[in-house]
Amino acid sequence: MTEVVPGTEEAAEPPASPQPSPDVPHNMETEQLTPTKYSIMSRNGVGTLGKQISLLVNLFEVSVNAPDTLFFQYSVAITLEDKRAVESKVIGRKVINRLYQIYSSELGGKRFAYDGGKTLYTAGPLPLNKYEFKVPLEESFRKRAGADGSLCEESKRSKHSFQLKTFMVEISFAAKIPMQSIAVALKGVDSDVNSEDALRVLNTVLRQRAADWQSFFHDDPRNFTDVGAGVTAVSGFHSSFRSTPRGLSLNMDVSTTVIIKPGPVIDFLLSNQQVREPRYIDWEKAKKVLKNLRVQATHRNLEFKISGLSEKPCNQQIFSMKVKNDNGSNEGQTVEITVYEYFVKHCGIDLPSSYYFPCLDVGKPNRPNYLPLELCSLVSLQRYTKALLPMQRASLVEKSRQKPQDRIKILKNAVGNYCYDDDPVLAACGISVDKQLALVEGRVLEAPQTLLQPSHIDYWAVVNFSARCDTSYLSRELIRCGMSKGINIERPHSLVEEEPQLRRSNPVSRVERMFDLLKSKLNREPKLILCVLPERKNCDIYGPWKKKCLSEVGVFTQCISPVKITDQYLNNILLKINSKLGGINSLLAMEHSGHLPLIKDTPTMILGMDVSHRASVRLQASKVEMIDALYKPLENGGDDGIIRLE
Repeated sequence: MTEVVPGTEEAAEPPASPQPSPDVPHNMETEQLTPTKYSIMSRNGVGTLGKQISLLVNLFEVSVNAPDTLFFQYSVAITLEDKRAVESKVIGRKVINRLYQIYSSELGGKRFAYDGGKTLYTAGPLPLNKYEFKVPLEESFRKRAGADGSLCEESKRSKHSFQLKTFMVEISFAAKIPMQSIAVALKGVDSDVNSEDALRVLNTVLRQRAADWQSFFHDDPRNFTDVGAGVTAVSGFHSSFRSTPRGLSLNMDVSTTVIIKPGPVIDFLLSNQQVREPRYIDWEKAKKVLKNLRVQATHRNLEFKISGLSEKPCNQQIFSMKVKNDNGSNEGQTVEITVYEYFVKHCGIDLPSSYYFPCLDVGKPNRPNYLPLELCSLVSLQRYTKALLPMQRASLVEKSRQKPQDRIKILKNAVGNYCYDDDPVLAACGISVDKQLALVEGRVLEAPQTLLQPSHIDYWAVVNFSARCDTSYLSRELIRCGMSKGINIERPHSLVEEEPQLRRSNPVSRVERMFDLLKSKLNREPKLILCVLPERKNCDIYGPWKKKCLSEVGVFTQCISPVKITDQYLNNILLKINSKLGGINSLLAMEHSGHLPLIKDTPTMILGMDVSHRASVRLQASKVEMIDALYKPLENGGDDGIIRLE
């Protein structure tokens, strides 16, 4: 159904502005507010210092053969027949795709870019300013046979039905966005139209292509890398259009995310909890990790969403099953049967590993649906949202590292495979993307001269909380590394080992007892206490020890937990110690000579902030605006704090 609105000529013009209210007196003069205009700051020039070199960057130059193209923005409202709004982007894209299949002739055959929410863009106007469509969409669902939803016969495996839903879609004109605004902004000319709007349209096209291909990350085992504990790293791509001094460019970069390792659920749990046999699995932890993940039942080739685990093991979990009469009718008696017995006797499926394990619950809270663990496999490309372990983070960083030549080859292949030139919206405005990386001029600057002011450690001690570490060897190596860096370290006054019987005591008691031992061996307050902890991460002694040293006693301390004592590790420790004791690790010679007048006489902290580019449909303020609000003073000239919520 299409609403009849004035035709093509009026489609290019926005709706007329409303007339003034008749309640306003005729003799009243209205004053027009002049909006504040900001001039674009132009760059004074380019640097000249250093050695010039040629660099390849991950930008692909874009040529625009139709720079006068106008993008038309339309507002989209998708509702059900009962007027409930559709919030899901997945359903929204299905509805809009179906709409185009049915009503493409009413839309003049014009292709569009849809952001999955409430906005779509076209290159040029649609025939009308406003449309109302009824879009039927078939949704496949599975019929259930029993309380556990388990069907075994071949005829039942394909027992599906299709439910027809009707969606109401309203499309109305919102604004015009000129493609030329990008070129105007690059020239430094003031314009009433923001070039970011045109870039947002182009980036929406990229995101729509990614949505059509399901993801920036593809289900290809060649892109998978195991990082341990049931987590897999998958490599993909991220692309966006950017305005650069050389014109419009396509930024293409390699992106890496972590997903749940696909495959049998049992194998994932063994790897995730780092145990060798299923009998050692912590099922409470397993329940938290598996919740809301998608699995595929290998005996039925259907996908389910995990809602939890059964309270009892497979051989004890009972459900009610209707048994058909001899005449084949469904009005038979209801019997109680275990999940294990049902699959073995009625389905003919042997379950050698699931007898004592709980089942996966893939049903609803009031109607559970149990599946044995060994019949379920985790679906691929499910994001892992939990915090990574230290060894996982280290493995992810190491395996994500790429050589420059490999990265160049991957990016070139990606641009060629994605076929941006074939997109109908981009083709309408004459956009073509070069297949070679952009070549730019760079400069290698000379390293600045630095100064070092080492500290002197004359009276200090080492304490060891039952860690497997030779404190005597540790202190000798620390003194040796300090001498090579110009830090004068005397021999430690005391090496204090924790009493063996205190290892199982609470952390506060262990800290208090260690200080008692330390006081008995020292005749005055030490300048530094080096504390050796038994665990690298989340050691329960760390908090009480820091509180005792810094808050109660007032002595500097440095906590360490060395796995292997190397010069690199000790040098990093010395940098921390030197800074704590008043030394200077690095000072620019220019700063020391007074050539920086603004910060020469006033203690100044310089913050470096990485500013990201917000997404095309993101409503949150960009980081540039957040940083701008960071130091905004009050009206009275005061400041109520350095950090403000945005």
